Amino acid sequence: MKKPLHPVTDHAVIRYLERVKGVDIEALRREIGRVADAGIEAGATGVISGGFVYRIETGVVITVLHHNRAERGKPRRRRRGA
Repeated sequence: MKKPLHPVTDHAVIRYLERVKGVDIEALRREIGRVADAGIEAGATGVISGGFVYRIETGVVITVLHHNRAERGKPRRRRRGA
């Protein structure tokens, strides 16, 4: 698929999913929150569930990543002895 000439904001993508595709964004928000609740209560900076890491900063889920995939732009740590 050809890249568009103009950028599209995250806000526009969310509204597209919500209004055009019919995705219930608030239900997704509640689902993510329920997964992270226990970790947030314990003061964790991340929760691993279902193969994903829910990253937490100051009591707020800021992103969801695949558990065994390095973030873009950040090198993976090598295990000792590897």
